[in-house]
Amino acid sequence: MSNNNNDNCGIAEILQVILILQQNASCPESCLDSCDRPVLGCGTTCCVCNTRPIMLYSCCASGQNPISMPISKDITVCNAPTDCSNVFRIEKLDGNAATFRVLAPNTEDTGLYPYVSTNSFFTINLNCVCSLRCLNDTCVECL
Repeated sequence: MSNNNNDNCGIAEILQVILILQQNASCPESCLDSCDRPVLGCGTTCCVCNTRPIMLYSCCASGQNPISMPISKDITVCNAPTDCSNVFRIEKLDGNAATFRVLAPNTEDTGLYPYVSTNSFFTINLNCVCSLRCLNDTCVECL
């Protein structure tokens, strides 16, 4: 599916909802199970979730695999599977341009949360994004 018109409001609108929810994170009694549900949910170990992690899929032929980015500003090529991640947190939305923080898997044995924040960011034109997948709401420390 090609998404070449500038009226790509569907994905941008969902990302805007997620961005607002993350900025105003709260813990509800119940919520719908969709990307644009009206509140961030709580986990069993997390009183307040502050992140709705997402995966992005491009419109081009490689769109069956999620977009993957380096987990550090110092990494330019993903030589090892742990060098990159395909899980992101929306940080900014400006029209059709979205800036994401790369989230890395939490490798601590005692870690309560599945992801940790990184110092790696990227901006993408949403016309290049065909779909997104929302993962379970969580808390990401050090944001």
